[in-house]
Amino acid sequence: MPKLMIYGANGYTGRLIAREAARRGLKPMLAGRNRDEIAALADGLGQLRRVFELSGAKEIERNLEDIDLVLHCAGPFSSTAEPMLEACLKRKVHYLDITGEIDVFALCHRADERAREAGIVVLPGSGFDVVPTDCLAAMLKQRLPDATSLVLAFEAGGGPSPGTAKTSVEGMAGGGRVRIDGELTEVPLAWKSREFVRDGKSRTAMTIPWGDVYTSYVSTGIPNVETYMVVPPKTIQRMRWMRRLQPLLGLGFVQDFMKRRIERATPGPSDLRRQDSGCHVWGEVTNAAGRQATLALKAPNGYDLTVTASLGIVQHLFAQRSVAGGYFTPSRLMGADYVLSLPGVKLVDKP
Repeated sequence: MPKLMIYGANGYTGRLIAREAARRGLKPMLAGRNRDEIAALADGLGQLRRVFELSGAKEIERNLEDIDLVLHCAGPFSSTAEPMLEACLKRKVHYLDITGEIDVFALCHRADERAREAGIVVLPGSGFDVVPTDCLAAMLKQRLPDATSLVLAFEAGGGPSPGTAKTSVEGMAGGGRVRIDGELTEVPLAWKSREFVRDGKSRTAMTIPWGDVYTSYVSTGIPNVETYMVVPPKTIQRMRWMRRLQPLLGLGFVQDFMKRRIERATPGPSDLRRQDSGCHVWGEVTNAAGRQATLALKAPNGYDLTVTASLGIVQHLFAQRSVAGGYFTPSRLMGADYVLSLPGVKLVDKP
């Protein structure tokens, strides 16, 4: 049986994935840098474990010696993706992660030729970031092949995990990003706002630097992309006010202070809260003549979707006798309709 390693298995999302992987009989190797937490989790699930840091290339490579696929769950991926990816390329191990960070997608895309030579799949963003939005973008491209602009938006309930919150702090320092005429372009925080309709009611949303600014162009070739998150109007006002503080937000001690506060105050949504909250995803494409096509998805909580989406990709790769290596987005590897195969996901007739 192919061997799966879940690195960062002791984190909020990693634990959810590890439990479901064990339930599915995948016998994952649970790994991370916190010896006590990894040991407790592995013992509780009856799985094997490894403890190692991502600070030494040789140590990472040694720990991947008998592994076929790494599902990397230890963020922020701005710090952790590159060393794990490099080790996977050296050891010829498939690399998946659950990032939503634009720069990490770009890093992985640059490894496309090396991944082809190694015969491995490199697929960042195998969870809520960016499976539902990437698949929706690909479905819209099928409906309007000459689309020149793409808008994606989501509303996610339940609250963030510690890792997601820390990544958001890093993102605030970098400002916003969109794609204009095929080029990644920096824009201010909350650059634009607009409304999306759900269940007959309007939701306010603001632009954020979501991973699809990078991946949707790879998947669809649509040159103009904006991504939005539903937030209260007061949040939009606050983010625009924070533009003047943006230089301070990038300072190391400010980042460290904000991340420490997150660790103390952000445990991640409980099982009950996840069950009681879902997410909604909108997509809209427009061509040069002004013709539009729209779609929307209703889905479970984003963390639950991350579990099923990432493990579905793992099992797909394990089921293949041979796989062409390279960098992939979810829709390019799994098909545009992949998200519709996940539990609780369905298209909404009227976005």
